[in-house]
Amino acid sequence: MVRKTSNNKARLQRHVRVRGKISGTAARPRLNVYRSLNNIYAQLIDDVAGVTLATASSVEKDFATAGGNKESARKVGKLIAQRAAEKGITEVVFDRGGYIYHGRVSELAEGAREGGLKF
Repeated sequence: MVRKTSNNKARLQRHVRVRGKISGTAARPRLNVYRSLNNIYAQLIDDVAGVTLATASSVEKDFATAGGNKESARKVGKLIAQRAAEKGITEVVFDRGGYIYHGRVSELAEGAREGGLKF
């Protein structure tokens, strides 16, 4: 009998493979994306120092609407770009977290680009 691996396990394997190739620094941190069924989260991470520089998510008080849609993903992207600008960060390395660049992940990226981040 053929057993299919779970989608999340395959995503984590893709994420590990990508993480072997990209890394964030203080000058150009990694913009990490995590997407759950109901919410979306973004972090700016300096992998050299092992520090999270800024975070944004659809769980915060600013989001009165549901967090599992494209509109809130774009708002999270703009919010992380605004918080990055406050810390003087303009360029990042985009880490899609093993998810395909489609739907909410691409909307978050477009929102971050609208907010002024370059990647």
